[in-house]
Amino acid sequence: MDALVRALGDRISGDVRADAGTRAAYATDASNYRHVPRAVVLPRDAEDMAAVVAVCAEHGVPVTHRGAGTSIAGQACGAGVVVDGSRYLDRILDLDPDARTARVQPGVVLDDLRAAAAPHGLTFGPDPSTHSRCTLGGMIGNNSCGSHSVAWGTTADNVVALDILLADGTRLEVSDVDSAGPLAPGLRALVDRNLAALRTGMPRLSRRISGYALDALLPEHGGNLARALTGTEGTCATLLAATVRLVESPPVRVLAVLGFTDTFTAADAVPAILAHRPLTAESVDTALVGAYRTNRGPSPVTEALPAGGAWLYCEVGGATADEARARAEELAGAGESALIVTAPAEQRAFWRLREEGSGITTRLPDGTEAYPGWEDTAVPPEKLGDYLRAFHGLLREHGRHGVYYGHFGEGCIHVRLDFDLVSPDGVAAFRRFGTDLADLVASHGGSLSGEHGDGQARAELLPKMYPAEVIRAFGEFKALFDPENLLNPGRLVDPLPLDADLRWPSASTVDVPVAFRYPRDGGSFAAAARRCVGVGKCRNTSGGVMCPSFRATRDERHSTRGRARALVEMLHGEAVTDGWRSADVLGVLDLCLSCKACRAECPVDVDMATYKAEFLHQHYRHRPRPAAHYSMGWLPVWARAAGLAPRATNALLRRSALIKRLGGIAAERALPAFAEPFTRAFRRRAPRAGGRRVVLWPDTFTNAFDPHIGRAAVAVLEAAGYTVELPRGPVCCGLTWVSTGQLGVARRVMARTVRALAEPVAAGVPIVGLEPSCTAALRTDLPELLGGPDVEAVAGGVRTLAELLTAGDLDWLAGRLDTDAVGQVHCHQSAVLGSAADRALLDHVGVRAEFVEGCCGLAGNFGFERGHYDVSQACAEHALFPALRDAPDALVLADGFSCRTQIAQGTGRAAVHLAEVLHRALARNSAH
Repeated sequence: MDALVRALGDRISGDVRADAGTRAAYATDASNYRHVPRAVVLPRDAEDMAAVVAVCAEHGVPVTHRGAGTSIAGQACGAGVVVDGSRYLDRILDLDPDARTARVQPGVVLDDLRAAAAPHGLTFGPDPSTHSRCTLGGMIGNNSCGSHSVAWGTTADNVVALDILLADGTRLEVSDVDSAGPLAPGLRALVDRNLAALRTGMPRLSRRISGYALDALLPEHGGNLARALTGTEGTCATLLAATVRLVESPPVRVLAVLGFTDTFTAADAVPAILAHRPLTAESVDTALVGAYRTNRGPSPVTEALPAGGAWLYCEVGGATADEARARAEELAGAGESALIVTAPAEQRAFWRLREEGSGITTRLPDGTEAYPGWEDTAVPPEKLGDYLRAFHGLLREHGRHGVYYGHFGEGCIHVRLDFDLVSPDGVAAFRRFGTDLADLVASHGGSLSGEHGDGQARAELLPKMYPAEVIRAFGEFKALFDPENLLNPGRLVDPLPLDADLRWPSASTVDVPVAFRYPRDGGSFAAAARRCVGVGKCRNTSGGVMCPSFRATRDERHSTRGRARALVEMLHGEAVTDGWRSADVLGVLDLCLSCKACRAECPVDVDMATYKAEFLHQHYRHRPRPAAHYSMGWLPVWARAAGLAPRATNALLRRSALIKRLGGIAAERALPAFAEPFTRAFRRRAPRAGGRRVVLWPDTFTNAFDPHIGRAAVAVLEAAGYTVELPRGPVCCGLTWVSTGQLGVARRVMARTVRALAEPVAAGVPIVGLEPSCTAALRTDLPELLGGPDVEAVAGGVRTLAELLTAGDLDWLAGRLDTDAVGQVHCHQSAVLGSAADRALLDHVGVRAEFVEGCCGLAGNFGFERGHYDVSQACAEHALFPALRDAPDALVLADGFSCRTQIAQGTGRAAVHLAEVLHRALARNSAH
């Protein structure tokens, strides 16, 4: 431990970390840049923040402040100490609905502030697409904007006062220049020396995010120091708290989706649209829709878009639904075609397409990787059409391709481009393009950044946008606040080169021998890990399922992004020097539940469950494994043995303390009881013939622990007219070996399964799975580990029970249960299989189900492993357990064995499988 880390640990009550895994997780933000920090600090209070700054000053080490780490320009990663306030400094200190203000700590997530303001009819106006995880401190650092800035302005327009700490330890509450205490005389002198330059040398457009907003200090602007400091990217002061302005939120909102021939005609229409004073004017084009379809498949939203090749989302508000709709219909005339969307759920679906653009477009429709760097230039809206045509010409000249979208109402476009950031020639071309584009933006009176700030990506080119006098004033302003250049050096003033410190050196593209096929990434583990570009959706704490361990811990290391960063650093071989054998990377991956939610919810489809399985396979190759890998990884073998004498086995397990200790199983867990195997009882029964053939998959969990579910499924399938068969011989999907990284064994098991299913698959007989995790393994892990036409045929023949039944008529199932239910969808089902068919069946039999949005926390072997119990329970407490407590009389639905076990052990309630629900409905058939 070096002296810096020791000093931080002695003086800070929060977390101080310098292990390779943490440093790797914080080495990048959402940009093209990489700076591995010496240490990471998670402060608990303002005193910790002051101590960090003081210790770093004593040691001459720079400080970089970080919110959610979604910065696209490289200003949230640094080689000194990174300070992450998002874990502990997340309190709303005050909310005054009468004054329409809120006082917040820097780590408050925007959606949390909006939720707190909503009961008062208020909201915080700026709303970047990362609103579910971005922090107010980060928004103030970058002067974030979002979709509604056309109505409510940027963050700078909504900041009242800032509680700041200077580099020398001075604490100030600043609003105007007079409040700046010892800095006030210097600020006045700076303004006086540069009056003419500040009045004439700063482009006049609302999305001028580049540089320092020193014109806010002018007398005619009230000497607004809080506004001038907003957008300084942590280069001038440490933010301790902020007072922000809230705005009235319209009671009703309606979305008008306007269609145009192409992006250019959409841009030309913006001035006419702005005359209607919409809340938003956001662009989506056909290339983004194509990328969305490639990554997500067909969607009701993409199919519902009105005619055209580009669209503008124009939201309007009103006091009533009729008023809002009338405004939307009036606005619709500005488009060549239009769709009015009134239902809030449908509006959210349309906004999801727009908000996930920054992630979706990291893979172009043809699969090419695309990068930020020139993500958000802005020009006056009346010049947008001409600018876009010139920009398109510049792309052709440089041989680049990208997808346009963005905040057209304020002349700001987003685009990710297919740069080569690995080879020397590609990096040189990246620099040439940036230089030429900066000239183009300046010629249109625009800003190099229209939203995400300059960071390392654009600051070097600020002299193309500002005259020399203004650039010198930037340096003077920075020196007043931070004379020792301690705070986030290399950004905005005396900037680092835009083509230095890129995070994809050639070492990270060297392919290593791997077990999975990575078909979506050309067989490359490096390309798969590079899918994570840092948009940070895995840091959501509400909505969706991803990432349960981050929700439980609020720790960046335990987010999908943090894990991906650690794996990429492992490939770099610098911060992490021992490759696949790294104990630090193992520690970062340890709390991954392998829930696969990221595979579906991450905008770029990062599949951390697969990456973790690969790492475990490589890490323990030819080495002893943890006991849990033998006890639970080989569960199908032990279950088969226990099935020979289940009563004797259960009697032995009741004395389970030693067995759990030897098996690496959490002492807090009760071991499930074995039953007589479903397959044994099935083969004793008289055969039923005459219907359509179906193979019922005898997964280990149904077979060994819950055979009654198998029996219910057989009864349901036979009532639907099927003849039920089982595969010949012992078969297994290999899931438990995959999740513990025993991929050699998994492959052998899977190959045997493929051979056993060859005949029914060739005959077109469907394979029906009851356990979601096993069904998902057959559909995805099987082809991604093995490959080949026989394997693809098996995977393509797998169905869930609901998928099979809803493919035909349901006249045979007339009974209705007429009951309320709480449903827990297994994470693998949510990620791989979907649950629309299940919901349709439940509705058909009169089950009114409210489904929990969140992971149960048990996740196969994860929640049973020693050391994981507390996190497992915390995951369940995020959504599942509260939902069950709120509905004490409801039927509980859970198809997953893990989910049912967690519910039983955590609440004492028994959950039922869909097959059991349908079996009950059949009984109602008979009764009537």
